[in-house]
Amino acid sequence: MTRAQFEHAIRAAGAVLGVSEVLVIGSQAVHGSMNEPLPDEAARSTEVDVAVRGDVGGQMADLIDGAIGEASMFHDTFGYYAQGVVETTAVLPEGWQQRLVRFESPGTRGVVAWCLELHDLWISKAVAGREKDREFCSALLHLGAVRPQQLGERLERVAALDPVVRNAVRSRIPT
Repeated sequence: MTRAQFEHAIRAAGAVLGVSEVLVIGSQAVHGSMNEPLPDEAARSTEVDVAVRGDVGGQMADLIDGAIGEASMFHDTFGYYAQGVVETTAVLPEGWQQRLVRFESPGTRGVVAWCLELHDLWISKAVAGREKDREFCSALLHLGAVRPQQLGERLERVAALDPVVRNAVRSRIPT
């Protein structure tokens, strides 16, 4: 997903929901902290995971999915889409809300995307542990976009994480 596509999806999400702020918790949160060109492992995604703070029941997420989600007219027209999610979709370190990165540009037309900070994003993707997530995490490490020491500290701030998962994530952090 390019920066222009990201901006369009954020703008569309704000319009569909009638809100001026959204939360971006998936890989496309890199747009908040990194300039293009993005690593291939981030740019190849065709969806942006969008949540609205306080949407505990997922009603706003359902609106996103129906209007501009996968297999919607928006997706068919543009080739990318927004995935409606709730804040708790991602496993994140304590304090992540205070580290969100504000993204706003002329392309978002007044809609602010609050994006996960890169170390929090890395932890979330490493915990998810899918092949695409491992590749994404490796790319951020290779680029020097995240620091191993900080990743270790953040990992320790993830509450109630299965010890097997914690050890698997720890093994991916270079020493």
